[in-house]
Amino acid sequence: MKISCFLSAQFDPSASAADGVDDLMAQAAAAEAAGFHAVYLGHHFLARSAFVQPVPLAGYLARATARVRIGFAVLLAPLLNPVALAEDLAALDVLSRGRLTVGLGAGYRRRETTAFAVQWADRLRRLREYVPILRALWNGETIDIAGSWGEVPGASLALRPVQPGGPPLWIGAFAEPAIRRAARLDTAWLIGPKGNDEELGRLLGIYRGELVDNGFAVDRDYPMTREAFVGDSYAAAAASVRPHLRRQYTGYKSWDDAQSLDIDRYLAEDCLVGSADEIVDKLLRWETELGITEVSLRHQFVGAGQDEAMDQLARFGAEVIPRLATSAPTSVHR
Repeated sequence: MKISCFLSAQFDPSASAADGVDDLMAQAAAAEAAGFHAVYLGHHFLARSAFVQPVPLAGYLARATARVRIGFAVLLAPLLNPVALAEDLAALDVLSRGRLTVGLGAGYRRRETTAFAVQWADRLRRLREYVPILRALWNGETIDIAGSWGEVPGASLALRPVQPGGPPLWIGAFAEPAIRRAARLDTAWLIGPKGNDEELGRLLGIYRGELVDNGFAVDRDYPMTREAFVGDSYAAAAASVRPHLRRQYTGYKSWDDAQSLDIDRYLAEDCLVGSADEIVDKLLRWETELGITEVSLRHQFVGAGQDEAMDQLARFGAEVIPRLATSAPTSVHR
C-alpha cells in the first residue's frame, strides 16, 4: 500500500500567505524524504481562508521536489474550461517530468458554481464530458468538441503530457450515483474522508460491479483519503486532534452539522487515529479486505501548527511507512 500526504494550502487571512507557502514546501520536502508516495492539493474558490490555488502551486511543488508524485484531491473541473484544463494539466505533467495525478470532482458549493455561471446540474454533465475530452486531447487526437462552456472544431494539443495517454484520472465521490459515474467513466474512485469499513465495502462492491457491467477492468488504483494522527496511544492521538475536529469537519459539511458531530464515532470510523501499531493494522485491513492501494493522509488538522505537521510527517515516515513496505496482503477482494 502507498501512503501519501494531503497538503492544506489554506491559511488564516490575517497571517502571511507567503510564509504559509514556505511551510508547505517544507512539508512537501519532508514527505518526500520520509518515503511518502505523493502529495495532494485541494481546490476551492471564494474560501473563507486564504486558499492558494492548486494549479500554480502544483507547478511550484514540481520544482521543489524530485521523486514524490503531485496531484489534486480534487480539482473542481466543471468550473474550468476543458481546453484550458487539458493544456494546464499537460504543462504540469511536463514540469513534473510525468509525476502528475489528477483527481476531479463536481464540487458541492453553490457559491462557486454561481460565480462561474455554471448551472448546478450542469456541473455533473460537464464532469462526464470532460473526462473523454481530456483523454482524447492528451492522446494526440483531433476532435470536434462543444458544450455549455464553448465550442472548438478540430481541437488538438501540440503540447503533450510526459505520461502516455496523460496523467491518471480519478473521480472524487461520496454518493452512490457519483460512484457509479466514476466507474462508467473508467476512472478510479477516490474515496472521500468518511465511511466505516462495512459501508465502504458495500460501495466498493457497487463500483466494481459497475466496472464489470461496462466491460472495464477491476484491477486498478483504489485510492482513499483520511484525516490522520499517530500518537503513543489511541487516547493520546485523539486528545491531540479533538480541539480541531469541529472546524475540520466544517470543511466537508456545514457548521450546524459540525456542532452535532459525534466525535467518538468520527474518530473511530472516519479518521486514521491511534498508535503506530493500530494505524498499521487498520491500513493492512483496508488493503486485504477492501483492496485499497493508496491512502492520502491529511496530517495537519485545521488549526494545527507547522511543528505538529512536521512531527506527524516524520513519525509516519519512521513508524508506519517502512512497516507497510514489508507487509504483503494475504487476500484482496477485487
